[in-house]
Amino acid sequence: MRAAELVSPRTFRLTDMPIEDPGPGEVQVRIEAVGVCGSDLHAYTEGAVGGTANVYPMLLGHEPAGAIVKTGAGVTGLAAGDRGALEPALYCYHCEFCLSGRHNVCANIRFLSNPHHLGFFRERINLPAVNFRPIPAAMPFDEAALHEPLAIAIHSTRLASIRLGESVAVIGAGPIGLLTIAALRAAGAGRIWAVEPLAHRRELARGIGAEAALEPAEAAEEILRATGQRGVDCAIDCAAGEQTMNQAIQLACNAGRVVLTGIHSTPAVSMNGPAMRRKELTIFNVRRSNHETNLALELLRAHPGWFRPLLTHTRPLDRIDEAFTIASQYLDGVGKMTIRP
Repeated sequence: MRAAELVSPRTFRLTDMPIEDPGPGEVQVRIEAVGVCGSDLHAYTEGAVGGTANVYPMLLGHEPAGAIVKTGAGVTGLAAGDRGALEPALYCYHCEFCLSGRHNVCANIRFLSNPHHLGFFRERINLPAVNFRPIPAAMPFDEAALHEPLAIAIHSTRLASIRLGESVAVIGAGPIGLLTIAALRAAGAGRIWAVEPLAHRRELARGIGAEAALEPAEAAEEILRATGQRGVDCAIDCAAGEQTMNQAIQLACNAGRVVLTGIHSTPAVSMNGPAMRRKELTIFNVRRSNHETNLALELLRAHPGWFRPLLTHTRPLDRIDEAFTIASQYLDGVGKMTIRP
């Protein structure tokens, strides 16, 4: 089968890889669509993701959907031809965190696309059957591939206990920020502001549910004016830029919440401690998702019109270099880039 290996920063290599028949309890899936994630772009441009250095060659891609080709011994309820979304995380199910229901911080997690764990930029993969989530026949594969980042967005809103009618500022309207706006809309949030420097992303943010989409330079003055200088109930940093966390702290009201969803490029970041203390803010850190995949798939099924405008670009596997150039440089009005192996 063909695969696209990242062999050095900003350089992919197409290669052939063998694949065995699926083992007991596994399914072999033909991968039909894989979304390009912000963490893929960190690995591609910076050689690391959140402090974890690349180990070359490596196979990125962890937002997949596809169809079953074969089933292994003992697999029931699934058959060749079934279409589904694919969970990229393999859990141990027996550590203290798994046993307490916090699978996303499993002590023995294997996340496919991290170093030493091959991701989904390839034609086929063998996975535990539990990692295959069936999708409706009418759901396109590229929409189904949004399940992974959308589950993260839903997890962030649940972690912060977003309540009906609350005001929220989302900093960064890349794919995870846009999906966070959708998750907030589904949760019944009230006024939602998006803060984003790129005009085409501000337009996407308004389309998916933001009341207003503002440039960073004007955001604080406008949001504080609109809230009577109070600030928002919750500020969610999906950009993880040099000053975006401090902007979230600035925008949050007294006793408000700040959610850190984006991944910073550096291990140490600046934080306005005095403002955070004076406001007695609660800070939430997001690590992927935790039992939100089915909710994400249901939201995708119920509201396809919310998400289709985000799916702006598609490239085949043999044009993955072009895809990553476009996505990493925010070219051509790109929203979500999808690879089709």
